[in-house]
Amino acid sequence: MRTDEVHALYDRTMREGARPDGPDVRVERAGPVVRRVGGPDDWNGVVWSSPELDAEGADAAIAAQIEHFGALGHQEFEWKLYSRDRPADLGDRLRAAGFVPEPSETLLVAPAGLLTGPVALPEGVTLRPVTDAAGAELMALAHERAFGADGTRLLHQVVKRLAEAPDDFVALVVMAGGEPVSSARMELYPGTGFAGLWGGGTVAGWRGRGLYRALVAHRARIATARGYRYLQVDASGMSAPILARLGFTALGTTTPYVYRGVR
Repeated sequence: MRTDEVHALYDRTMREGARPDGPDVRVERAGPVVRRVGGPDDWNGVVWSSPELDAEGADAAIAAQIEHFGALGHQEFEWKLYSRDRPADLGDRLRAAGFVPEPSETLLVAPAGLLTGPVALPEGVTLRPVTDAAGAELMALAHERAFGADGTRLLHQVVKRLAEAPDDFVALVVMAGGEPVSSARMELYPGTGFAGLWGGGTVAGWRGRGLYRALVAHRARIATARGYRYLQVDASGMSAPILARLGFTALGTTTPYVYRGVR
């Protein structure tokens, strides 16, 4: 895998050429930025900014996005900043405008075909596709237990996606003794060559037993069967070392800058 070429392909197709990630989401090119705009339960924010953006242009673009999302009445939106974005002090300018940075993640990519090998699950553990609201509830519960976060928004997103636009979306839950102990999702981005892995998490008592690796391999097999070349992950500090051992390569970092209190 030629890292620079893959990085350029990612920026061109997944960011500048971003597509809607839900049935009620639209993608807009607004001068030097590309943004996703949806409802209050959707992800709203900036996914790409021009590499030609200078200091004056950055300040103007930031102010324009605050005004735009403020007019929509969302409670918050995000500017997704990548380590190669310009100007070099864009993060400082976002903070000065009222954005709050959340923990950075590592942008990782791997050839999907290299990760399709079988992974044995512990006895009595099963991996199930999520296809309805009942499955989505189990998935949200696993997410809450793994990450200690409210799964309500995730539940709404998954139920809506399964009902209205399931073709390019995969959701999975791992069950043990009738309880959800791990879950994950995958977004397939037609025309890009990339499939995005999201939300992989396992409850504390089940970590280190192959569940996370099994979820990666299962999604890799689906992506490969559908003709996708690469898997992409925005990896936390917990999952990045695991993914690196599986063969993922770091392309840089990404930091969510969140603007809250949109009027």
